[in-house]
Amino acid sequence: MALIELDLTAQPEPTLTPPPPAHRYRLPGLLLVVVLALATGGAAPALPVLWRYLGAVPSPGGPEAPFQLAGGRVYTVAASGTERVTTAWSLESKPRELWQVSFPARVSGPDEISWGTVDAEQAGDVVLFGDGPETTIVDAETGATRWTSPVAVTPLPGSRVGITQRHDFRPDTVYDQASGEPGMLYFSATGEPHTEPPLRTHVSGVDLADGRELWTLTVAGSVNVAVPPGDEAAALLLSSDRLRRIDGTTGAVVRSRELPRVGGIAPASGELVDGLMMVYYGRRGVVSREVAYAPDTLEQRWQRRVPSMMRDPANCTGMHCSGGRQTLDVLDPQTGEARWRAPDDVDLAKYGGYVVEVGIESGMPVRLVDPATGATRVDLTGWRAEVVGESGQPIVLRRSLDAGASAFGVVVARRDEIQPLGVTGGPVSDCSSDARHVVCRTDGGLRIWAYRA
Repeated sequence: MALIELDLTAQPEPTLTPPPPAHRYRLPGLLLVVVLALATGGAAPALPVLWRYLGAVPSPGGPEAPFQLAGGRVYTVAASGTERVTTAWSLESKPRELWQVSFPARVSGPDEISWGTVDAEQAGDVVLFGDGPETTIVDAETGATRWTSPVAVTPLPGSRVGITQRHDFRPDTVYDQASGEPGMLYFSATGEPHTEPPLRTHVSGVDLADGRELWTLTVAGSVNVAVPPGDEAAALLLSSDRLRRIDGTTGAVVRSRELPRVGGIAPASGELVDGLMMVYYGRRGVVSREVAYAPDTLEQRWQRRVPSMMRDPANCTGMHCSGGRQTLDVLDPQTGEARWRAPDDVDLAKYGGYVVEVGIESGMPVRLVDPATGATRVDLTGWRAEVVGESGQPIVLRRSLDAGASAFGVVVARRDEIQPLGVTGGPVSDCSSDARHVVCRTDGGLRIWAYRA
C-alpha cells in the first residue's frame, strides 16, 4: 500500500422438472399485455419499460473527447483555443442542450495545455467542474459562472459548504523538475512540488453559492481531509499528531483525538475505507501499521501490523484486506480480523452490498460475492464484460454482441440476480451509467438509453 505522507517533522434421459420461476415469464408477459392493449384500443394501463432509447448527442470535441454522466445529466467537453467548452445535456426525455460554459484549460507545462477529462459534480444548485487542481463553479440551471477556485473544492453533505486547502512552504523548497533529483515530494494545493513538507496548512469552509470564505482552521504541517459518511456537513482532518472532526458549517472542532507515535513513527497518511477512518504509519511511502477509527466518535476500533509486500500485491478497493495475490484475506471492518480468503486470480472491489471479483488476466468481473463470507451471490457467467457504473450506483453490466453491439443488464440486489435490460443495436464503446441511464460513445457522438430495474 503506497501513501502520500503527512508532515513527518511536526512535523473483488429427459427428466421432469418443476416449472420455471414466475420472473421467467416477466418479459413475454409484458409483450403479451402490450399486444392486448393495442388490440383493445389502449384500455390496459401503461406498463414500465425496462430499456428505452432516448436519443443521441454530438461529441463536439471529437470521437475521443471526454464525457461524463453526473447528476442525471451528460457533460461533453471540447477545446476552443486555450479554452475548454463544456456542454450540459438534459436527459429528462429526449436529450437536449441546456447550456455551455467556457473556462481556461489547465496549463501542464511551458506552452503546454492539458486536454484531459473534466470532473463534474452537482451540489445543490451549482455544478463543480474540476480540471486538475482548479475548480469552476457554475449555476446548475443556467451555466453562468458563479466563482472559480485555484484549488480543489470538496462539497460537503447538504450542498451548501465546500472545503479547500492552502499551504505555506518554507522559501526555496520548490522542486526543480528539470533536475530529476530523487526523493520525497510534497505538493501544494495547486500541484506545485516541494522538497519539504509545508510549515502549515489552512483548511477553509467556503460557501458553494459564491465562494465566500466562512471559516479557516490552520494546522501545523500537512493534513488529509475526508468527508465522513452521513448527511451531516462535517469533515475529518488528519494531521501528523491528531485526528479532528469538524463542523463544516462553522469550522468548530466537534471532536479531537491525539494520535500516538508507534515505534517512534508518527501517522503518515489516512483515508476513509468502508466507513472507517484509517490512519497509516510508515516511512517513505510504505505502510507498516494501520489503525481504524470510527468517523463519528473518533474511537479506535482496531489496529494491525501491515506486512511488507515486495512482490505481486493485490488490488482491494473500498474494503479492508490483508496479504498479497496468493494469500488475500478480506477483513471484518468491525474487528480487523480475517473473514475469508479470496481466490488467487482476482482483484476485489466493493460495490454497494457486494464484492466484485475481477479476473487479473481478463480485467473483467467474474462474480459478485457476499462481503461477509465470500460466497457467490451472483454468477456473472455470460456477462463477463466491464461494470459500467460507479461504486454507489446500481451495478450495470455490459457484454459484447456481434458487429460491435452490446447487451446490458442490471443487478437486482433484492433478488441477487441479473435483470436483462436491452441491446444497443449498433457498435458502441466507452459506456457509463447511473441509477437511470446508460451512455455510450459511438462514431457520431453519444447514444443514451433510460432503464428501470
